[in-house]
Amino acid sequence: MPRSDRFPSPDEALNLSDFLCFAVYIAAHALKRVYKPLLDELGLTYPQYLVMVALWETDDQTVSGLGEKLFLESNTLTPLLKRLEVLGFIERSRDSSDERQVRLRLTRTGRALRAKALHIPPCIQEASGLKPEDFQRMKQEITALQKSLDGFQQRQR
Repeated sequence: MPRSDRFPSPDEALNLSDFLCFAVYIAAHALKRVYKPLLDELGLTYPQYLVMVALWETDDQTVSGLGEKLFLESNTLTPLLKRLEVLGFIERSRDSSDERQVRLRLTRTGRALRAKALHIPPCIQEASGLKPEDFQRMKQEITALQKSLDGFQQRQR
């Protein structure tokens, strides 16, 4: 059987080139390097950009709901939100029906920033070198991988 069609033998198991996690890790770093100059134009970091994209999709969310969507804990998310508020892109306020919840709303400036970000997804797709259908397939496969890994982790508890 050709090497690419089998799992590595125990002797080969610790070859870095065989690690899926390493391939994903270095691909993520390469993606961030492509994103950086695009996001610098907007004055955003990559995590801030993800927050803004989530709010452009659905404005007026709770911090906890946004954290679940982005897989971020509140201790990571709160400093991002404070910075976006200082930049004038979002407003944070207590939920009138549940004071324990903090709601996030885009400001006029935050909504206007969306128009300046519309060119980013096509730039990323172009940089990937993938055809649109392959780009979509890869996203689906990575999402399936993430769900399988999360399912495995849940079963281990």
